[in-house]
Amino acid sequence: MKKIIVLLVMAWSLLPLLHAAEGSKQHLSQKEFKAKQQAYIVEKAGLNPTEVTQFFPIYFELQAKKKQLNDQSWSLIRKGKGADTTEAEYNNILETVYDNSIESDRLEKLYFEKFKKVLTAKKIYLIQRAEMRFRRELLKGAHQKEGPKKRGK
Repeated sequence: MKKIIVLLVMAWSLLPLLHAAEGSKQHLSQKEFKAKQQAYIVEKAGLNPTEVTQFFPIYFELQAKKKQLNDQSWSLIRKGKGADTTEAEYNNILETVYDNSIESDRLEKLYFEKFKKVLTAKKIYLIQRAEMRFRRELLKGAHQKEGPKKRGK
């Protein structure tokens, strides 16, 4: 049960955003993914050129830090797949994954303060909505390209 919770937390926080381009059949480079994401957010949040040049360096800095935490967590989770993993090792994996999740949330709050220095609260809100919609559309696109899955009886 704990593993399921951890996986859901990780999937919600970063997986769709950071791994969808690599993991789906879209074959986007990281640069292409960032460009699509930025264009989508700019359009949906109505950012002007000055806001774009001030906001996105900070935004992508945050995303890079969160990606490091996510990569570390997934690496640990993969290590836990071994049949010889001890209870103490599972405990250490879970502690680190939860700590990384907390650190990711702390970074979000810290960067929110940085965002407020260059954008209004309304623009930040619109960016958050756009980011969530972008993730949702990415996931929908990935599922549509995979095609319908056969269900066993």
